[in-house]
Amino acid sequence: MINPEFKMDDLIDGEELTDKQKKILLSAIESFSEKGFAATSTSEIAKKAGVAEGTIFRHYKTKKELLLAIVTPVIAKFVAPFILKDLQKVMDQDFEQFEDFLKAILENRRDFLIKNLPTVKILVQEIPFHPELKELFQEHIGLRIYERFTKLVDHYQAKGQIIEIPAYSVIRMVLSSIFGYLIARYMILPEADWDDDAETERTIQFILHGLAGPNSKN
Repeated sequence: MINPEFKMDDLIDGEELTDKQKKILLSAIESFSEKGFAATSTSEIAKKAGVAEGTIFRHYKTKKELLLAIVTPVIAKFVAPFILKDLQKVMDQDFEQFEDFLKAILENRRDFLIKNLPTVKILVQEIPFHPELKELFQEHIGLRIYERFTKLVDHYQAKGQIIEIPAYSVIRMVLSSIFGYLIARYMILPEADWDDDAETERTIQFILHGLAGPNSKN
């Protein structure tokens, strides 16, 4: 089910939508997150929303247009500001050790994923297949996070806690490890018998051993 903190008004502030449109969008979010865009039919969305299928096409010409109607405001008005504001809580702290920063960022992203799982599922599933979504994500989130992470990498490299390799390589390795674990844990194999504390520690140690500089804590 959709997270109760997920409010349509947060996504469509300043936009006029009918009750039927809101029902359609909420039903589409739930269906896309559960089955994916390709496997979801407009008839399923209509049934879940309690409207005729023709009603969907009166508001959205295609299923793709419906997807964009969901994801565009989600990224621009909800996900981007929330991701950046939430990340700021971690990135503005001065952690002495790179390891402490990694633990904080992993816990921060895990909390965000748990609270917003249906929306995150849609983004993860559909961004690779839709250039429009990829451009939106890069514009509103990717570039801004990259700039901030680059400064942090420089900071810990200056302290000798990360090896001297390009910042983009460090960012790729860190984020792919963290999000690889979180996606497996909450989206691919949520039913598995996970030891979250142990997996968190293993993920962090995997990153540290590959990136550790001469002054890192061992």
